[in-house]
Amino acid sequence: MDRSATFARSVSLFRAFRLEQSDPEHFYGVLAADSIAQLAHWVDLEGTTVLDVGGGAGYFADAFRAAGTTYFGLEPDAGEMTARGTAEPGTVRGSGEELPVRTGAVDVCYSSNVLEHVRRPWAMADEMVRVTRPGGLVYLSYTPWLSPHGGHETAPWHYLGGHRARRRFRRRTGAEPKNRFGESLFAVSAGGAVRWARSCPDVDLLAVLPRYHPWWAAWVARVPGLREFASWNVVLVLRRR
Repeated sequence: MDRSATFARSVSLFRAFRLEQSDPEHFYGVLAADSIAQLAHWVDLEGTTVLDVGGGAGYFADAFRAAGTTYFGLEPDAGEMTARGTAEPGTVRGSGEELPVRTGAVDVCYSSNVLEHVRRPWAMADEMVRVTRPGGLVYLSYTPWLSPHGGHETAPWHYLGGHRARRRFRRRTGAEPKNRFGESLFAVSAGGAVRWARSCPDVDLLAVLPRYHPWWAAWVARVPGLREFASWNVVLVLRRR
C-alpha cells in the first residue's frame, strides 16, 4: 500500500479541484505532479513511452517528460487540443474508442477524467489495453456517475437525473453546460469498470483506488455500492498480460 497518499495530499488535491474550470492550469498542474508520483508506485517511468488518452491541451505533458518519458497525447476535440493556444507537440486528434496506435506500442497507457465522457467507455478501455505492450501498465481514472461530482457542473442535481440536471442548468444560466449529459457526459459506474477489468482476459487488475483519498481510506473503492458514492474519482491500475 502506498502510504505517500497522505491526508495533506488529499486536502491539496481537493483544493486544486475547486479551481478546475476557473484555473485549469493550476488544477491540472497539481494533478499531473500527483499522477507521476502515483504511477511511480507501479512503474519506473524513466525511458518509457506514454500515451495519454484524452490528454486535452497537454496539461500532463511537461510532468511526464520531466519524469523521463516519451509522451504522446490523443484528443478527439480540436477545441480542447488548442485550449492553451496551440496543440501540444506529440498530440494527435483521434477517438479513444478507436485509437490510431498499433498494438503493443506503448509502455504506459494513461487516461485521466475521460471515461465518463465516452459513449462506449469499455470500448475505450479495451483499446487502451490493446495498445499497451505485455508487462506494461494501464492507468484509468474517471468520475463515477453517482459520486458527488458525477454530474460535473450540474451536480448535485444529477442525482435527480442527468437530463433533468442539464435542463435546470440551462434554465438558470441560459447556456448549455460544458459537459452535456447524453452527448459529452455519460453515467459510468465504478462497479462497471471493475467488472470489465475482471472479465478482460488480457490484464491483471492490480488496484482499485479512490484517487483523491488518503491511503487509509482506500478501502472504500473496494466496497460495492459504497464506492459509487464515496470514491469521488476512481482509479483502476492494470498490468497487460
